[in-house]
Amino acid sequence: MQVIRAVVVSAALWAPTVSASDTVTDPIETGRTLYDAHCAACHGAELEGAPDWRSPGPDGRLPPPPHDESGHTWHHGDAMLFDYVQRGGQAYLDDLGVEFDSGMPAFREILTDAEIDAILAFIRSTWPEDIRRIQAERTEREEQD
Repeated sequence: MQVIRAVVVSAALWAPTVSASDTVTDPIETGRTLYDAHCAACHGAELEGAPDWRSPGPDGRLPPPPHDESGHTWHHGDAMLFDYVQRGGQAYLDDLGVEFDSGMPAFREILTDAEIDAILAFIRSTWPEDIRRIQAERTEREEQD
């Protein structure tokens, strides 16, 4: 009986406190809401990207790509995607020495790390299972490097 009580007390100390006004939200839904607010204007409400996204615009920049399975977002691991969103495309590419003019702004002052993670989780949730598996393998390889 003492052991059971100790486990219950221990579990209670580690459990999050939820008040009546708090609601538990689905991270995918949270990501969708954040995507709609911060990403959809450029990358499309249905993750479809800008029209003709593979051809440079008048400013020489490539338009925002799709985040659905037709784009290349899934070709990158989670750490790269997080860094690209947080610091912006140009900072990320500059660190790699890649000469490319990225129009992707930095979101570190706008979104928390958890919010960026939620957006990426939402995007991943829309991909077919085989693409999610490939992207997860890329993430794993990134982590090993």
